[in-house]
Amino acid sequence: MSGTTTAAVALRRRAAGPGADRWVVLVVLCVSLLLVAVDATVLHVAVPAVTEDLRPGAVELLWIVDAYPLVCASLLILFGTLGDRVGRRRVLLLGYGLFGVASALAALADSAQVLIAARALLGVGGAMIMPATLSILRQVFPDRRERALAIGIWSAVAAVGAAVGPLLGGFLLEHFWWGSVFLVNIPLMLVSLPVGRLLLPESKGDRDGPWDVVGALMAAAGLFGVVLGVKRLGGGEPAGSVATLLPLLAGAALLTGFVRRQRRRAHPLVDLRLFARPAFSVSVGCIVLAMLALVGLELMAAQYLQLVLGLSPLGTGLRLLPLTFAAMAAGLAGARLLRRFGPRRMVCGGFCLTAAAVVTLTAMGPADNLPLLLSGFVLLGLGLETTLFGAYESMLSEAPQEHSGGAAAIGETSYQLGAGIGIALLGSVMNAAYAPGLAGVPGVPAPASEAAGHSLGEAYEVAGRLGGSAGLALRSAARDAFVHGLHVTLLVSAGLLLLGAVMALRLPRVMQCEGVPAAGVPAPRDAVESRVSV
Repeated sequence: MSGTTTAAVALRRRAAGPGADRWVVLVVLCVSLLLVAVDATVLHVAVPAVTEDLRPGAVELLWIVDAYPLVCASLLILFGTLGDRVGRRRVLLLGYGLFGVASALAALADSAQVLIAARALLGVGGAMIMPATLSILRQVFPDRRERALAIGIWSAVAAVGAAVGPLLGGFLLEHFWWGSVFLVNIPLMLVSLPVGRLLLPESKGDRDGPWDVVGALMAAAGLFGVVLGVKRLGGGEPAGSVATLLPLLAGAALLTGFVRRQRRRAHPLVDLRLFARPAFSVSVGCIVLAMLALVGLELMAAQYLQLVLGLSPLGTGLRLLPLTFAAMAAGLAGARLLRRFGPRRMVCGGFCLTAAAVVTLTAMGPADNLPLLLSGFVLLGLGLETTLFGAYESMLSEAPQEHSGGAAAIGETSYQLGAGIGIALLGSVMNAAYAPGLAGVPGVPAPASEAAGHSLGEAYEVAGRLGGSAGLALRSAARDAFVHGLHVTLLVSAGLLLLGAVMALRLPRVMQCEGVPAAGVPAPRDAVESRVSV
């Protein structure tokens, strides 16, 4: 065996850690991800029970829901790069502990303020866990072909978690009080802490120089402002209001300062040269566009199923399960698809398949059409997971090992930003197409029509207060206007997805561990090792 081959094999053994089975490590990491993904959605069905018990104000209720994703998105870069410095396993285990403590605090909260604080702490724990799982996965699977399979399993678990959250929450609320949706985290954390300490390998980036504390805080504050502004836009706040513009402008200024600071430093917190690599920058853009479509479409699909078709929350969750199962299947098949078709065709094809699913769903009407919804949701799940898998795999493989925590944090941040922008952008398109359909409804006063134009749920409340023929007319007009707005929004989304397909044409044509690197893109070290050791 040559010296180069011996070095590559030794590197793999060191990466896996002494006595550690990388596939067992993957199971532990997937359990971590499952907890974070479930917690992101489990509260949605508990909001009515929380409102009835704690009586939060409108602003407090908004923060109860948004504190977790807002804090989590803001701190991903901070904790991702901190893990590169002090140890990724250490940050992950601290995240486990904080997640368990915050879950207990949320379950026992007796006021809206305590629940908001607990949800914010959950966001801190989630920000410690999410990038650490991806960067450790990057470390223990240095061979790109094996890593592709691991990422497929990892992303399939993420899809399961997002779908299980509302179903689990609905089940627990039928038998226990609303705090039980948080208590389920504690036994899993109690198991994950000792198991993670025993099985997970410790690793740090081979980087010199001090950790840039000021830069990390600038990134956190800037992301907080941008995400807060985007969420306010998604919640229906006017784009020109001070509460929306101020955080957006302040966040943009801080992020601009952060970028300039990183370019000047000898030892930057985030190596911005990664974005000069087309495979990395394009992958990040594809993640943003895919999440933009996914979250905005899921939100409107849930409203359609509940408010137009009249399904219960549990029935809505069950109707969306085909999307999750399709995403799981695409994630598990992703490694094979990537080897066969390469990143470019895989991501581009995923975007095109998703756009086809979205166009198919424009045939939805006021009446239930189960075959149409089933086929549309299955295509949607297959297309989006194929896109996200290919983009995540390309992004993570393009980043050097010493920057894996920062790269994972960038990927997760783009994931969160895409979700926030999707709600804001597609929600604005939806509202613009929906409201005009309620003007001039016979027998309905202008103030009632204006109030009904805010949302379909509010239109139903106004129709109930009006009663009689006017109420029935308003309810019918609102339902038809919502379906029309949904069609317009789906077409806009399809256009954005096709834009993503064009963007994906800049990705490498083949997996670099199995073929020649794309022109102008240096082969990652793990790709060279894979070819040498075969």
